[in-house]
Parts: sequence; C-alpha cells; structure tokens
Amino acid sequence: MASRMNDFSLPQGLWLGRVWRAGIGPALVTIRADHVYDITSKAAPTMRDLLELPDIAGFVANIQGEDLGSYASLAAASVEAGADATRLLAPCDLQAIKACGVTFARSMIERVIEERAAGNPALAAEIRIRVAGVIGDSLRDLIPGSDKAAKVKSLLQAEGLWSQYLEVGIGPDAEVFTKAQPMAAVGYGALVGLHPISKWNNPEPEVVLVVTSTGQIIGATLGNDVNLRDVEGRSALLLGKAKDNNAAASIGPLIRIFDDNFSLDTVRGLELSLTVTGEDGFLLQGHSSMRQISRDPADLVAQTRGRHHQYPDGFVLYCGTMFSPVQDRDGPGQGFTHHLGDVVSISAPDLGVLTNTVRLSTEAPEWQFGTGALMRNLAARGLL
Repeated sequence: MASRMNDFSLPQGLWLGRVWRAGIGPALVTIRADHVYDITSKAAPTMRDLLELPDIAGFVANIQGEDLGSYASLAAASVEAGADATRLLAPCDLQAIKACGVTFARSMIERVIEERAAGNPALAAEIRIRVAGVIGDSLRDLIPGSDKAAKVKSLLQAEGLWSQYLEVGIGPDAEVFTKAQPMAAVGYGALVGLHPISKWNNPEPEVVLVVTSTGQIIGATLGNDVNLRDVEGRSALLLGKAKDNNAAASIGPLIRIFDDNFSLDTVRGLELSLTVTGEDGFLLQGHSSMRQISRDPADLVAQTRGRHHQYPDGFVLYCGTMFSPVQDRDGPGQGFTHHLGDVVSISAPDLGVLTNTVRLSTEAPEWQFGTGALMRNLAARGLL
C-alpha cells in the first residue's frame, strides 16, 4: 500500500497512541524526537486510564518509557501488517466510539439525494439537479434549531423536499450514533472494510474528538467513517448495518492532546485533505473544512454526553464531513464508489495522515481482540 502523502512526519506536540507489540500485546506510546516510546504502566495501563489523569503532560514527561524506534519505521511496518506484527493500532481502547452525521450543509444535501434515490446512484444525478434548484446554498449559514431554520423547514416541506436528514441537519437535535464497539476500530495501515452488500460507497474524512468521562474535550485525531450510501439511502433504519461492520471505523494515526499550540479553536479551523488512489489508476481528491460545520464541535459533545447519557470510560466522536463525492468513476451518472484495493489517505497538517486500504469487511481480519482479551492480556503482564 502506497500513500500519496508524507505519512511519516508529525508536528511538535503531545502525541499519544497505541501499538501492538509482537509477542506482547497492546502498548501505550508517545512520540519523542520522532521516536515511539512505550509508556504503558500500572498507573495507566489503558488509554482510557491515561486520558483520565489530571495532568497528562506531566505524567508523560516523567515516565522514561522504552524506545521502540522511529515513528516513520513503525508507520511503514504497520501497512497491512500481520496479526502479531508490531504495528500502530487505533489510539482509543475502552472509549465508546460515537459519530455525528449530517453536520455540514453540503453533505446534508447529498443525504437528501441518497434518500430520494433510495440508494440508486443512477437516479442521483437527476435528483441532485432538482434539489439544488430549490435548496442551493441557502442552508450553509443556517444555525440548526434557530427560528430561521424553522422557516426554511416549512418552505422545504411545502416543496415536498423535507427529509429526515434535513431534520437532523437544521433541526434542534443532532444525529448521534454508535459507529463501532470499543476496541473495534482499526488504525493506520490497516484494511478498512465495506459490507459486501454495498455497491455505492465512499470514504468520509473526519475530525475525531477525544472526550473524557466528565465530558472534557482534551484532544483530537483523524477518522474515516466509511459510508455505505446505498444501504443507508434505502432506509435510515439500516444505519447500524451501514455503519458498524468489521473494520468499518478507522481512527488515527495518534491522538494529539490539547496544549498552548493546539486547542479546540484549532480544531474549529482544521482543513482536511483526502486522496483516493485506485489500482485502476483512478484518482479522487477532496477536502472537508471544519470552518463550514453547521454545529460547533462542543455542541456535538454536549448532545452526546449529559444528564441523559454518561460515558464512564470516555468516548471518541466523529464530527461528520462536508465531503460527498459526485465524480463519475464507472460511467456517466454513476458517481463515485470504491473499488477494492483503493488506498485512502486523510490528512491535516496538525494531525498527521491516516492511510488505509479498502477491502470487503468479510476479507479484513476478523475482530477478535476485544475488551475481555485486553483485560486478560494486561493482567498476565502484571499491569492490572
């Protein structure tokens, strides 16, 4: 698997991640002078425990750790690595893996089109023209739940264009769903999986927020919320089938913890780039700008966690994307869909690069190392 970007450099900052160490198991790591250091300890045997510490930076600075070699070497070795090979893992472990959808005006319009086309890409181009003629860019500056948004809702209903996607896009309540189970996400270099029933799908480049058990946003990373447009487009009740499959959630490469040089305000201004390179020579490039998100990231977290729902192990939260590809790949009017073997790279200067190769979820390695396996492994190593 070859990336079209420099996957092996990270800006200065406090970086935390997880690595599978051959013959040992999962380890917590940090980056020092471009080298990866194992900082797993009894005080913080899991990423959940590490992120709950009152002074993460101080803890990391005062632990010696074990040098595992350069980050560049580890990232290169992580590409489609074997089950017991030393490799990068998704940087979260016990945290719930949540996601928000329809948080950008552009993707919101595409979700309406998916619903109208009932998952049929051949109908999408015609519907896209009609919907754009009525909606245009009028949704871009709307504040969800506002009086103006309610008026737009009435106008769209009169045109017969109201949709469940517009309801969560400009209504008071955000769409929040479970993307994957704890320990199920894959990391840099791993295969990402498409359910074999899907014939119309695409990557979704997103910022992933890292949130503690108290609801504090303490860092961020990148994510690919693999999207099955035909499955979800057929019915919103198929969201679970469309979203939660083997290797369908990619997160990484590492978590960058907030500090004086990287904060939630930085996240609000992030520009994400996406490249899809096919074995057939096809090249797709796209981007997603956090400046154009319709709901503030802090609001998304507040709608996820509150008196109505707690997360004692914290959670990570995909923030949604404005990227909805319409570039034809297989024929006029067919739009974009993945081919097996596509290499997907998602990048942001402040967060590095997340690269994965697309396969079927039935072809990706089976998910076998869950929470129980993690606890048994840590106990056997004397860390619990």
